[in-house]
Amino acid sequence: MTAQALTPRALLLALAVVAVWGTNFAVIGETLKTLPPLLFATLRFAAVVFPLIFFVRRPDVPWRILAWYGLAIGVGQFGLLFLAIKGHIAAGLASLIVQTQVVFTIAMAMIGSGERLKPLQWPALALALAGLGVVMGHTGGEVSVTGILLVLGAAFGWSLGNMAQRAAGKVDMLGFITWASLFSVPPLAALSLAVEGWPAVQTGLGAMTPAIWAAVAWQAVGNTLFGYGAWGWLLARYPASSVAPTSLLVPVFGMASTALWLGEPLPGWKLLAAALIISGLALNLLASRQPLKAYSGSRKL
Repeated sequence: MTAQALTPRALLLALAVVAVWGTNFAVIGETLKTLPPLLFATLRFAAVVFPLIFFVRRPDVPWRILAWYGLAIGVGQFGLLFLAIKGHIAAGLASLIVQTQVVFTIAMAMIGSGERLKPLQWPALALALAGLGVVMGHTGGEVSVTGILLVLGAAFGWSLGNMAQRAAGKVDMLGFITWASLFSVPPLAALSLAVEGWPAVQTGLGAMTPAIWAAVAWQAVGNTLFGYGAWGWLLARYPASSVAPTSLLVPVFGMASTALWLGEPLPGWKLLAAALIISGLALNLLASRQPLKAYSGSRKL
């Protein structure tokens, strides 16, 4: 696939998605004070599936791709992410580390479809990775090695989901997300019962308040249906090397919202990490606006 920069409308859509995803980390952190993490993930995807699955047609996509996406995002990304935020890492820091999905996604795209990075995108990725390295150098307190490993696993699950969306192509994303989430619920429910146990599940369900139900609904409507639906629409039409780096803005919204809502501190090293990541994003956007002919001979956009 030839390199293609995001149009202004596509860029605005990508920014809306990452704003929703970023501020959601504060919602997650607050909700996990009440619900066990795997139960929370189960409820999130159950709210995506029901009752929509009775009204939305299954897209013309092989079952294996639907299962691939549902397992990658449901269990791989959110199962591990919620486990991490429940006592292993601060929600704002999780929003930063999970952006390693950009590296995984671009690497998979390059291997699978022959996409190539432009020269300026190499230092852009290096800056982003340097920012993540700053966080990894401050284990203890708000972040643990276990938390980092869990979030890295979540990032890998996210990148696998990105590849599944691209494999699905241009399909009805509402139907795709709804039917794929059908494959998220059973394994998450089974893991919740096996890992957290029925007493914890029963206690969590008994502690549900209108605010908790609203948080679950927001996970389904705002983050999953809108967020991943729009993200998949973008990945089906633009190279991963153009779309994925915009998600580096997620930690800006994530760290700001968790600081305001959850009272998470913002010491200098966190700000340094965020500055490095934002610099990497800015450099990548600059690279995406450079004429393609500079990298591919006489071919023009």
